[in-house]
Amino acid sequence: MTRNGSRSTGRPTLNEVAKLAAVSPITASRALRGIATVAPELVEKVRAAALSLGYVANPAARALASSHSQTVVVLVPSLSNQLFIETLEAIQAVLSPRGLEVVIGNYHYSPHEEENLLRSHLANRPRGLLLTGFDRSPAAQHLLAASGVPCVHMMELDGQRAESCVGFSQQQAGAEAARHLLSRGRRRLAYVAAQLDPRVLQRGKGFQAALEAAGAYDPALQVSTPQPSSIGLGGELFARLLEEHPDVDGMFFCNDDLAQGAALEALRRGISIPERVSLIGFNDLPGSAHMVPRLTSIRTPREEVGQRAAQLLLGLLDGTVQPSQIDLGFELVVREST
Repeated sequence: MTRNGSRSTGRPTLNEVAKLAAVSPITASRALRGIATVAPELVEKVRAAALSLGYVANPAARALASSHSQTVVVLVPSLSNQLFIETLEAIQAVLSPRGLEVVIGNYHYSPHEEENLLRSHLANRPRGLLLTGFDRSPAAQHLLAASGVPCVHMMELDGQRAESCVGFSQQQAGAEAARHLLSRGRRRLAYVAAQLDPRVLQRGKGFQAALEAAGAYDPALQVSTPQPSSIGLGGELFARLLEEHPDVDGMFFCNDDLAQGAALEALRRGISIPERVSLIGFNDLPGSAHMVPRLTSIRTPREEVGQRAAQLLLGLLDGTVQPSQIDLGFELVVREST
């Protein structure tokens, strides 16, 4: 025999929590999900009852009852890159108070892995999706279109799509780096890129376009590798560039860790920065302001991207906003390396 209203497993049910808290099951459910319309005193009673009984919600049952789960799936290409950590923390801070569970997927910059993650998570009927960029496999695009799940894209803008996104122009950021180096009197300018995800390639296109407009583009000075971005790799690519092109006088790195590695390698070799060669990074990661010399970088709004993307998704879920594109811009932070 089981208790009245209990699961056959003997675990306490939502009905028991509601009875102990002297509220309806609907109120108990809303209180435990963090719905703002429930009075604070009722929320406290329901949570105390749930704690007393040892009640744990069954997300699968909730999904069956409501035709969707209370999860928001967030897919990012890397969890080792600090810029995505800041974005994820901001997303969590916005969605958790609404009773939404953030489920994170890392696809390691692999379109095939991202497609598999989408297929798996969409089977569980999430409330919403937060995805990184627009570039994905045709099969993944079909899955998204067929799912009907509200979706917001992060880190990129695309004026040709009628989809919600929050980010900034990667190409304009690359062009800004080129214009800054040119304004410092540099003419032999290199773009140093690793990982080669779509956003890295977009920055390179912007950098190239600005150099072409100034008559200063040399394809031989564009160095790229699919290897993951790292401080060690930055030092290696910096040394290779100087050996193969001793006249290079400015370098734009696709990520700050590469630029930090270049600055450290220059210090080891006794190469004067910026007198001999100027360095500029991207993302303005922690540590760049404390390098020797302090690193010029393009600061990206990583935390705000996560916050605004999550808020936009909530608006789509509530039906209070239409799909829109939010351009948060970027900031060139000029320091001693240029």
